[in-house]
Amino acid sequence: MDYQDAKVAIMYDLAHHWDEAADFYLSLAGRQSCSVLDLGCGTGTLCCALAERGHRVTGVDPSGAMLDIARTKPWAERVQWVESPAQTYRSTRRFDLVLMTGHVFQVLLSDDDALAVLDTMRRHLNPRGRIAFDARNPHIDWGRVWNARSRRLPGVEMIETLKITAADTEFISFETSYHLPDTILVTSSTLRFRSREQVEHLISRSGLVVDHVLGDWNCCPFDPIASREIIFLAGSAPPLP
Repeated sequence: MDYQDAKVAIMYDLAHHWDEAADFYLSLAGRQSCSVLDLGCGTGTLCCALAERGHRVTGVDPSGAMLDIARTKPWAERVQWVESPAQTYRSTRRFDLVLMTGHVFQVLLSDDDALAVLDTMRRHLNPRGRIAFDARNPHIDWGRVWNARSRRLPGVEMIETLKITAADTEFISFETSYHLPDTILVTSSTLRFRSREQVEHLISRSGLVVDHVLGDWNCCPFDPIASREIIFLAGSAPPLP
């Protein structure tokens, strides 16, 4: 999806509201002030909520158009916004919590890109810090769930529809159309659906260690058949003796 397009960024922001996933990630930061790095922060809703609660937040996204919207939100002035791909982001800062939310990990189509992002996470993590990110369970037939989906977005005169254009065992490509009173905006996307085992292998290769794998935003354990989400919590590997 071309998130560099200002119109696409606006549609994305209108379509993505606060939900139970955002509640989950907000709770991970805890009540005491901590440093948070949000990779692929999009239009910054979670970053601003974290900043409102006193956390020290850096939001990183490759789309300047998305960050332009993020900077207009309440509490945005307390967030450091950085335009950069997660794969190549570098800072001298280290963080207590490193996030990649909204199934952004699935946009990383190659293992090289996924490993590069995990390396970024590891490099910027405090020794006792935590990493959290999510993906959809590939056991669910997402092509069937999504194909021809249509929904009216609340608070705006717009209908969002989704059409599958290609699918195989790991990849799904689709078109998202935003139907406005005077125009239709169409975007194209491809996502990769890795298994839990595939992602855990990548995490291990990056030098990180998986702490927990959850199956929903209520912290239930991952069920390979029934869970819709795969939520990974990880940390740095302990030093060798």
